[in-house]
Amino acid sequence: MTKKLLLSAALLASTLSHAEHSKEDIKLEHNKHAHTVHWSYEGEGAPENWAKIDKKFFMCKEGENQSPIDLKGFTESELPPITFNYKLVSTEILDNGHTEQVNVKEDSSITVDEIVFDLKQFHFHTPSENNINGKSFPLEAHFVHASKDGELAVVAVMFEEGVENEALKELWSVMPTEVGKHQAIDAKHLDSLLPKERDYYRFNGSLTTPPCTEGVRWLVMKKPVSLSKEQIETFKKVMHLHNNRPIQPTNARMILK
Repeated sequence: MTKKLLLSAALLASTLSHAEHSKEDIKLEHNKHAHTVHWSYEGEGAPENWAKIDKKFFMCKEGENQSPIDLKGFTESELPPITFNYKLVSTEILDNGHTEQVNVKEDSSITVDEIVFDLKQFHFHTPSENNINGKSFPLEAHFVHASKDGELAVVAVMFEEGVENEALKELWSVMPTEVGKHQAIDAKHLDSLLPKERDYYRFNGSLTTPPCTEGVRWLVMKKPVSLSKEQIETFKKVMHLHNNRPIQPTNARMILK
């Protein structure tokens, strides 16, 4: 049965809690709305129809800084290192109908532009949503962060076929295969989801799912990490279909490296 694919950033709704009328509350109201509207990656609910499904999804068609993109034509820049303060301790892995989402305990964050962004969860797309110099990857992880003011930052990690990934071995071993099911997990090797070298590309983009809100900081790790062919096939089998939005126009954006 084809899974209904929902909004990536809407996953924040179950983990964020802020004062009434905050910027984050406003964004989450949009995200909750997206949960109730059927859209997908194929058929009548496919990406080319997202803006037609609901008027609140207008940015999916009219936005000028949409994600994902093909990262190329780079602009050289002195990008400061991302300060990772990750204590990657998972609490559960959830099949939410569009991906496998890993919820984590609090106290993991990154610092970018002197702003602290708290890690809320991470999840996966197959094949990769972003490309690098025209190259697609079999899997992409998105580490979703939010600041106290409701700004969003996504750290994207590409996976390429190679040796088995220890973190995915742990996660896939208890990965739910039914929508709505979740499994408590205490993974020990989640650091292997991140490359040891943390050089990155940066661009200004959007959510890759309705309502396609813009103003998201995208931080794409240059170095991919590996996973085995079997791990690729396991995830594809659970998803039943590709859960990636097509590449969007770069337009006038600069892609920094």
